[in-house]
Amino acid sequence: MQNTRLNTFIVSTSNQVGTWFRNPWRRLSLQIICLLFGFFLGTAISTETGQSAQWDVLAAGILVIFTELYSRFFYTVRKPGVQRSLLTESVNLLKIGLTFSLFIEAFKLGS
Repeated sequence: MQNTRLNTFIVSTSNQVGTWFRNPWRRLSLQIICLLFGFFLGTAISTETGQSAQWDVLAAGILVIFTELYSRFFYTVRKPGVQRSLLTESVNLLKIGLTFSLFIEAFKLGS
């Protein structure tokens, strides 16, 4: 790829963000925010699709497909000593929060 100003700007910005999130407290806070946002997203999706009562099955199918495909991507065998990127960890925590939220919603509907 050519070394344009836009390319240089994107690379330098991504490097700065990467070094900013190497701090363990900042990384932990971002992971907690992703987990809570996944919880919120699961509650919002189930509430909005349940309100119309027409999109329940389709939304549940899409969420199951997303979680299963991403779990397959995230938990496949990887080379030892290679760490996962911050983006893949954040999306995995978002998925965990989403799944937990759907379990909580199912318990609320069952009671």
